[in-house]
Amino acid sequence: MSLRVGLGYDVHPFGGSGDLVLGGVTIGHARLEGHSDADVVAHAVTDAVLGAAGLPDLGTMFPAADPHWKDASSIRFLEVAAERVAAAGWWVENVDVVVAAEVPRLAPHLEAMAANLSAALDDVRGPSGDPVFVAVKPKRGEGIGAIGRSEGIAAWAVALLQR
Repeated sequence: MSLRVGLGYDVHPFGGSGDLVLGGVTIGHARLEGHSDADVVAHAVTDAVLGAAGLPDLGTMFPAADPHWKDASSIRFLEVAAERVAAAGWWVENVDVVVAAEVPRLAPHLEAMAANLSAALDDVRGPSGDPVFVAVKPKRGEGIGAIGRSEGIAAWAVALLQR
């Protein structure tokens, strides 16, 4: 048995057009800027899973310079990453996510975010067949820095992989 841990991080400023998307959940708030849907939660999870498997990072696999990925769903990025991780012989034991945002209030959306992320990781379920356990925790910037000034949102994710 081999275990690997991967860490993912992403941050985007507010300023895109349309609604905010976090963990695949559309939230009635100003969108983040980005080439895709700018879902910092899905981006952080994708990088954590890819890194643990020793695969290229999100920006390499889905470059912002490629018009094919313009406004793409970041949950789709995670699904494609899961397919590649499974093909490399790994499965995901669990994912832990921290989302730093002063606004909007995230508590009402956490369960749906975790469910969307777990579903996107369906291809990398372990031998037990249980869904991948995903925990999503909100944190505030407490008025400090860009996050505390409500200029954007950041997310960190840790993934444990096994083979």
